[in-house]
Amino acid sequence: MNSVAIVTGASQGIGRSTAIRLARDFSAIVLAARNADALKEVANSVMSAGAEPLVCDLDLSKIESARSLVKVTLDRFGRIDALLNIAGAVPQIDLFEMTDEQWRAGAELKLHGARRLTILAWEGLKKSKGSVVFMSGSAALDPKPAFAAVAAINAAITALAKAFAEQGIKDGVQVNSIVPGPVMTGRRRSFIEKWAPAHHMSVEEATKQFPEQVGISRYGTPEEIADLLAFMVSPAARWMTGTSVRMDGGEIKGI
Repeated sequence: MNSVAIVTGASQGIGRSTAIRLARDFSAIVLAARNADALKEVANSVMSAGAEPLVCDLDLSKIESARSLVKVTLDRFGRIDALLNIAGAVPQIDLFEMTDEQWRAGAELKLHGARRLTILAWEGLKKSKGSVVFMSGSAALDPKPAFAAVAAINAAITALAKAFAEQGIKDGVQVNSIVPGPVMTGRRRSFIEKWAPAHHMSVEEATKQFPEQVGISRYGTPEEIADLLAFMVSPAARWMTGTSVRMDGGEIKGI
């Protein structure tokens, strides 16, 4: 059966791994991100995994981008079966230092970009009885001053997913969110490389220290999160809706 998944943030990290993983289950993967060159590389991997890729290099913080993404997907494939809202990196800046513009920029892509795209894709998802997953994060469950914006925006995403899920029960659209813990992506590696010398550590020491500080055995991998996302949009998980699924190596200690 023809089936189409849209993956945002598909040029790197969890989005990249998810796009490649879903290529085993879907006939077409729409790859959305701002880095056209990186998307072309992902498209080759998607094709090798067995699905037809469609590259859409656009910025989902811009209002018109979501409309364009839905239009090109429907024009090319005629349907939308799954939407994976993964795009969006929120700056890790102290609560007392972050500017209003930085707050707005963080929310515009990860929160409002996902909200707009889901609304615009909704009719297509209703027709296919499709699935949506929103990407939150463990900071939403354990806010700290240095991660205030990350925590606030991720908490809002979890709430937004619950609201969409309530409508989805009426419309036949499955909606969930995922709460990953510390995952070793290129972005996290770059952060460690900048953070380590400022704290008089080697990169190797800093990489080892952080998991120990938060009480986990190791970082997660993008591939592990991608496998979970693939399950969440599969027929096996169809009765799961309105749920926030945590995968964090035990970082969050509360029940």
